[in-house]
Amino acid sequence: MHAAEGWSPRSAYTSTDSGNGTYSVPILRADVPDISVERVPAAKNDEGRDIYYMISTTMHLSPGAPIMKSYDLVNWEIVNYVFDRASIGDSFSLRNGQNSYGQGQWASSLRYHDGMFYVAFNTNNLNGAYIYRTDDIDNGSWQRTALGRGLHDPSLFFDTDGTPYIFYGSGGTSAVRLNAGLTAIEQDYPNIFTASNYAGQPFIGGLFEGAQFYHIDGYYYAVIITWPSGQGRQVVMFRSRELLGRYTSAGGVNTYEARGVLNSNGFAQGSLVPISTGNGGTAWHGMFFRDTFPIGRIPALIPATWQDGWPTFGNNGVVPVEGVFDKPITLSPEEEVFERQKGIVASDDFANDAPHKAYQDEQWTVPQPPDIDESLLGVELLENPGFESGAVTPWAAQYGATLGTDPTDPATGSAALKVSNRTLNGSGPNQLLDGKVQHGVTYTVSAKVRYTSGPATVRFNLTADWGSGVQVMTFGTVPAGQWTTVTGQYTVPATANLSNFKFAVETPWANPQPPSSTVEYLIDDVSIVGQPVTTEQPSEAEIAPNGSRLDLAWEWNHAPDNRYWSLTDRDGWLRLTTGKVVTGNYVYTKLSNRAELAWFEEARNTLSQRTFGPRQSVETRMDISAMKNGDVAGLAAYNRGFSYVAVKRAGGVNTLGVVNRGQPFAVDLDQATLENFVPGSTVSLGGATEVHVKADLDFASPTGQLWTTFHYSLNGLTWTQLGSRVGPQTLDGSLAHFMGHRVGLFNYATQETGGRVDFDHFLLSDTLTAQGRPLDPGHLDAAIGYAATLDASDYPSDAWATMQDTLAAARAARAGEFGTQNQIDAPERALSYQLARLGVVRIDRPELPVTVTAQARCLAGKAYVAVQARNDHDAAVDIILQSPYGERSVAAVAPGASAYQSFGTRVASIEAGSATVRVTGRVDGTEVTTVRTVQYSGANCAG
Repeated sequence: MHAAEGWSPRSAYTSTDSGNGTYSVPILRADVPDISVERVPAAKNDEGRDIYYMISTTMHLSPGAPIMKSYDLVNWEIVNYVFDRASIGDSFSLRNGQNSYGQGQWASSLRYHDGMFYVAFNTNNLNGAYIYRTDDIDNGSWQRTALGRGLHDPSLFFDTDGTPYIFYGSGGTSAVRLNAGLTAIEQDYPNIFTASNYAGQPFIGGLFEGAQFYHIDGYYYAVIITWPSGQGRQVVMFRSRELLGRYTSAGGVNTYEARGVLNSNGFAQGSLVPISTGNGGTAWHGMFFRDTFPIGRIPALIPATWQDGWPTFGNNGVVPVEGVFDKPITLSPEEEVFERQKGIVASDDFANDAPHKAYQDEQWTVPQPPDIDESLLGVELLENPGFESGAVTPWAAQYGATLGTDPTDPATGSAALKVSNRTLNGSGPNQLLDGKVQHGVTYTVSAKVRYTSGPATVRFNLTADWGSGVQVMTFGTVPAGQWTTVTGQYTVPATANLSNFKFAVETPWANPQPPSSTVEYLIDDVSIVGQPVTTEQPSEAEIAPNGSRLDLAWEWNHAPDNRYWSLTDRDGWLRLTTGKVVTGNYVYTKLSNRAELAWFEEARNTLSQRTFGPRQSVETRMDISAMKNGDVAGLAAYNRGFSYVAVKRAGGVNTLGVVNRGQPFAVDLDQATLENFVPGSTVSLGGATEVHVKADLDFASPTGQLWTTFHYSLNGLTWTQLGSRVGPQTLDGSLAHFMGHRVGLFNYATQETGGRVDFDHFLLSDTLTAQGRPLDPGHLDAAIGYAATLDASDYPSDAWATMQDTLAAARAARAGEFGTQNQIDAPERALSYQLARLGVVRIDRPELPVTVTAQARCLAGKAYVAVQARNDHDAAVDIILQSPYGERSVAAVAPGASAYQSFGTRVASIEAGSATVRVTGRVDGTEVTTVRTVQYSGANCAG
């Protein structure tokens, strides 16, 4: 590809590649946490060069565990996902009051071994750790194996003899050895080394997790994130000649020595990355993320200097934010241009033209609806619930508590249960309900509680435990000295072990133990009653592919219900249809205080992408004609704190406005009030059936906060701001979501189902309205102009056809009017990507050497354009000279001779432009045509 003077494409929104051989850190400007990077060496792939793959945490998002690919470690694109759904159960599907916010899939480890790719990750609420495998990481499907237990921040490692291990842990590093097929755990090695082994080391403390293991020059290395008190997050490395340390060493001593290797600006947790050197050796860099909320946790490629077997990262241990480093891998000029067009966010015209991927055909067995024993519904399941028998049984004490009946102060009846001698939060009464509770049934759970001595108020939890950790069924805050009823509802998930189901009354856990752990109390009238079954069941239609293929940049907020979204119902539009009514009954199961979710957080089929910094603009057009009363639909910038612009339909009237939810986050919500429009931000849409909306996200005013400004238009050209900017949105310290802010399209119902909204496009830009810049089509014009100089015969037909389709869309956009920079940047970025792609797939044909010049000159007060082409070939060639003012063909131009033409314009003044020369000749008996484009300056010959 011969770069044209006027076409110089910018790097993708999420890339920090400068285009001159350097990049800055962090490198992706978007949320890519808990990274694991794997190299497939040139000798082991079909491309004949080193290829890098990276995986990340996506928690509750679907599809999840994205596979990103790079050739230079700086520019990345998403090529696949490990799974479409981590589960079809309630919590991953926002069903029956369950959710996976802050939970789901965490901390994947990606490894390549003997032609197979493996991914190991833990799920915080989906039955522990899993291993997935495929032999085609770019396009293949993944086979899943459940390991049956949780492994915190797992790191898959193949020893030098091929033996597979997973290292894991927080506060200490343990390991399990897997069988040869990586389908089961064979042996445990707890606490190979722990933080306490390095007491007094200034770089040890806090976290101590996220270990990733490597074998380099005879040593086993572990890379771990720590967070010592009063310091920032940092990287500590451990090394040993013995992989299992104390388990194989003489005398069983810890063999791992430790060294702090990076303590600068919070760069921490991630991978070591091998890079081939020209002499057959290997250099190792670090790929570590940095907390950059509200955008998220952003990766940084950091060079290392090794000495005595230990690395120092950055510039003598210093890594400035926005620090500049040389790219470690050099590609051809054409490849460099193309790689810089790759990113992990994308504008979208919803044309349903994304490539089909195997994960979209993921197979699930939908369980039959539970066989409910209705004789156990509507009746009290607890025995002796009011303690009127005069005995304690069948209640039992746990964690050292003493139980006894107390007739002196019951809430009702003749007795209450006294709980004394408590020393732990879990100290209290329990009763086994084996065989009584049922999957999918919602239970009303309650107890009357009273205490007289201790804190002014104490929270009491009514809990369930079936061997997978304590589950809070409901809770309540009880003031000292008065009987208080603690009550709520709880749906038993399909994962519960009903043959080992224990109900208990406890106070909340904390470390150290809180004062409530020793409070003596009375309980009375404890109750668990099952309600008639009205729970929503998963269905085949919900998970079956619907013929729609989204760009890989998109992820759903929890697993989608495929019945209620489509790219095929209306060509070129995304349709979101409401499938259920929000309830306001969802809570954060991760949080001990059981805080409620907002309606927006409860809404299923919210489609989202990562945000990018430091500034981002998003625009869409909505067809709102089929909304129903109570529907809310729009464009959001969200985390647990969120801002959105939405249309609300009430009483047949559509109103547009802005909602902003900031901190602090209340536990109990009035969802309708919470999502009221911000005063001064509303406008009645009257009879309008379409509205354009735009969100401008500013992460830099100041850094660490997100302020969002919303605009609307009825024609896409004339825009009006809706109120003032809203914010700030910052990191949620409870980590209820624990991911960067995302931008999303949504539609939810508060009254009835079946309302729908169509979204025409999703247009990105990094220019905000508030910056006051004039609309600039320069890059779009340059891309269109450059495309016109290319010859179809130089490129594969499929790549050429794709570019031509993109060019047609760009020309159509340019032929109209523009109302925002988004409307310019989206078609330009799409076209520049395809033009850059042509550069690397160009058919390798010989070219004819030719020297081309063009000049604008004046003669007798008129401008003319002189074009000359010198034949530098060793044989005669035919030359065609083209300018905006004419064309001339010159046959059989001899070697060293020139073809020349002075094109008259008949005007006194011309603007700058370009001329094209086509040279045709023979090279080694094959006819070849070479095209050159050259720019000329404008000329004013009027005086």
